[in-house]
Amino acid sequence: MCPQADGSDAANGVTNGANGHANGNAANGGDHPGYKAFNTHQASRPQVSTNPYAPVQDFLSNVSNFKIIESTLREGEQFANAFFDTETKIKIAKALDEFGVDYIELTSPAASEQSRKDCEAIAKLGLKAKTLTHVRCNMSDAKLAVETGVDGVDVVIGTSSHLMEHSHGKDMTYIKNTAIEVIEYVKSQGREIRFSSEDSFRSNLVDLLTIYSAVDKIGVNRVGVADTVGCATPRQVYDLVRTLRGVVSCDIETHFHNDTGCAIANAYCALEAGATHIDTSVIGIGERNGITPLGGLMARMIVADRDYVKSKYNLAKLKEVEDLVAEAVEINVPFNNPITGFCAFTHKAGIHAKAILNNPSTYEIINPTDFGMSRYVHFASRLTGWNAIKSRAEQLSLDFTDAQVKAVTIKIKALADVRPLAIDDADSIIRTFHYNLTADKEKPLIELSNDEKKLWAKKEMELNGVGEKRELENTADAQAEVPHAKKTRTADVH
Repeated sequence: MCPQADGSDAANGVTNGANGHANGNAANGGDHPGYKAFNTHQASRPQVSTNPYAPVQDFLSNVSNFKIIESTLREGEQFANAFFDTETKIKIAKALDEFGVDYIELTSPAASEQSRKDCEAIAKLGLKAKTLTHVRCNMSDAKLAVETGVDGVDVVIGTSSHLMEHSHGKDMTYIKNTAIEVIEYVKSQGREIRFSSEDSFRSNLVDLLTIYSAVDKIGVNRVGVADTVGCATPRQVYDLVRTLRGVVSCDIETHFHNDTGCAIANAYCALEAGATHIDTSVIGIGERNGITPLGGLMARMIVADRDYVKSKYNLAKLKEVEDLVAEAVEINVPFNNPITGFCAFTHKAGIHAKAILNNPSTYEIINPTDFGMSRYVHFASRLTGWNAIKSRAEQLSLDFTDAQVKAVTIKIKALADVRPLAIDDADSIIRTFHYNLTADKEKPLIELSNDEKKLWAKKEMELNGVGEKRELENTADAQAEVPHAKKTRTADVH
């Protein structure tokens, strides 16, 4: 997991000195092999008056005006590895509140006696976020939910033929009449109320619009669209939400499972089509492959409207809440997790590193400092470029000419073919190479085993051969008599 940037340097996208930690879980015990924070010219990030990545303006779009219903303490409890005791639930709720989510959704008090007690405990915390609980669409569950003291009740019932036949066994007439009864009761108790269909994208469109229209007319706060099995595509989401937006005047909440990897894209398209609320969970945990991840949604939304996202959410708290939840469910934050993943802001290829060191926006669409994170350049590999090594030498306060930097870069790349290099290895090579420039007797660049020494001797022979070949080629080119016209034609081709 990435370390958080701190101090005045971090605010400018610069890490602290030569010993800054690498991202990834190994950061807890020191630098991760092959990674190091680098000074970059953060101030050179181009300032533009308009966002070229913003969505096409649409009067229905809520990309710049959305709310998050955070469901880690409801949907997240359905994650295979999840077990949240009361203390852990309270810690997560407080962390989510500090992050700035609009709502915190809790497991139904009807699920168990402990669930009821936990619901009551969190409802009494006095959080800025509103508390919700998610229950079946029946009066018994609704009354129990209201008694816990939550700010709102989310009711749900399956509307697809699959669920009507194989789950609750009720028809649409029953669903409509029960929904109206439950909604009117919850409203009479002064609570917010959301009605959601379950398995919306496999439900009959006429049935959906009919039930949504009916509950809208009696004053439901939100209607919910749920991709319960994760089957929907962004285009299907846009079409359904856009159609629904023309039928109801209330808010539209959306809940997307990630079985086919479309949860974030579907959430974004829902907002473009007029949805107002997105359900998320931390690291996306939930039933099966989970739902729209909080961090992933933030990554998508900050590109669309950075000012809105930064003004509303305490983005620097994202890593903290992800670490908290990851520990609670005994998993590691995935290496490719948006924002906080091990590799999120790590650059390795030479051409990438050069550009990043000059201007981070060349290969970063998200500014890591917006989330209190740091970028890293992987320089201890065969892919490293001399610009990365030059920057590292400057960090180490070592003076090199460009030619010398290029020479030590060749050595590092070749040694990386002999065995994997850690940051300390690369630093040792750079320092020793610098020492050898003026020493009477050269030191070995790095300690190697006997087998590695044999490989290195072979590599050195190859390097010397390459050097001699290049020198001969350069000499031949300089001495070659090339007609002026031919040079011109060659230049024209390039």
